[in-house]
Amino acid sequence: MAQPASPDSVDDVRDTTGPSDAAAPEPNGGERGVGERGAGHASGAHGGSRSPRELRAWRNAVFAVFFLSGLSMATWVARLPTLRDAVDLTTQGVGLVILTGSLASVVGLVVAPLVLARVGPRASMVAMLLVVAVGIALVGVGGSLVPSLPIIVIGLMLAGLGNGAVDVVMNVDAAEVERELGRTVMPLMHAFFSFGTVAGAGLAAGASGLGVPVAPHFAVVGAIIAGGVLLAGRFIPHRAAYGEPDSAHGAAAGRRRTGWAQRLRSNLAVWADLRLIAIGVVMLAMSFAEGSANDWIAIAVVDGHEFDETTAATVFTVFTISMTAARVLGGPILDRFGRVPVIRTEAIVGVAGLALFIFGTELWMLVLGVVLWGIGASLGFPVGMSAAADVPDRAQAAARVSAVAMIGYTAFLVGPPLLGLIGEHLGILTALCVLLGLMVVAVAMAPAVRERSGTRGARHD
Repeated sequence: MAQPASPDSVDDVRDTTGPSDAAAPEPNGGERGVGERGAGHASGAHGGSRSPRELRAWRNAVFAVFFLSGLSMATWVARLPTLRDAVDLTTQGVGLVILTGSLASVVGLVVAPLVLARVGPRASMVAMLLVVAVGIALVGVGGSLVPSLPIIVIGLMLAGLGNGAVDVVMNVDAAEVERELGRTVMPLMHAFFSFGTVAGAGLAAGASGLGVPVAPHFAVVGAIIAGGVLLAGRFIPHRAAYGEPDSAHGAAAGRRRTGWAQRLRSNLAVWADLRLIAIGVVMLAMSFAEGSANDWIAIAVVDGHEFDETTAATVFTVFTISMTAARVLGGPILDRFGRVPVIRTEAIVGVAGLALFIFGTELWMLVLGVVLWGIGASLGFPVGMSAAADVPDRAQAAARVSAVAMIGYTAFLVGPPLLGLIGEHLGILTALCVLLGLMVVAVAMAPAVRERSGTRGARHD
């Protein structure tokens, strides 16, 4: 495998295979498949090699989608205590409400690969984030303007459905960007998700401190998400399904030959790969830790440690900052030490952080605990995505990324509500002890994410 470059050094990309196709894009979104790429060869995803400017714009647009997804997630989870009090929910009730949104997200995860194959990444991401924007606004309406549990649930289901689908599509597209660049950028992509959670948590902390109701707060965030994805979507290639034939005529013929049943069989076939399942287990463990932090840190700080809501939002913000910093630095660290040692070390750090947060009695212990917790959970998901895409065949890579995304996001979304059910009877801090065992599992399964040689393109410099 060619040595990947630093994820932030994209400006030195060189067009080595011919003129850009920007002036004459192929009709119907035709694209060339990418197999194992030789040195100096960068097969374009849009019917020819991309210019450095096009590639940067595509990369930045996917960064923006990750950011907006993180913003939407953090906006409502950071103000869960406010939403809970508005409709007088118990801890178990909060878990059940989260579960409804999570089940909608699972539906989004399941349909995302088929939607992606049908309409391409641009239309998928734009449409799904617009659904998220509407859902967030509805949650705000049900949380303060017209306090109503059904409205909150409907809003969370829309937000969950949209985010579940866009999470798969943006990771598949991010894997394509990474393959196109021939370098490690997936952790940086996920850092932008964390940038979004930092922004969302920070806005929530400020709104809570100033006494801003959730309705205007969530309406503003919804408008930001809608406007942001409409702008970013202009720079995301509109393409047919990954791995279809080169020419416009061939792509259309390929779509006629490849029916829904055959596409579904191809997507299901990757589940027979035991290494892929092991990668999914690593992602499951660390996604559970990340998702539980997003949903339960604020509640745990208020109910478990008896601090106020503003402190809870601030502690959650510290968690998101820690995770973001670890993801920004993740690419160079992975390039230096390799995936397996990094994932093992992170899991151990995560165990230490969880123990501090759960059993700590002072505010500084909670803060240090969430810092270590954030570091420990930061790279499991992006490394799992890169490991899943680490095969020569482009179409197979897309199916594999979709599969592990389903595993990771199912844990991310469905696991935390289950903690709510446990927390109702044993307390939320006790329920978080489940995460300690999962981190140990991640240590044992870390070898599954080992790099394969010969699947990444050569550096374009």
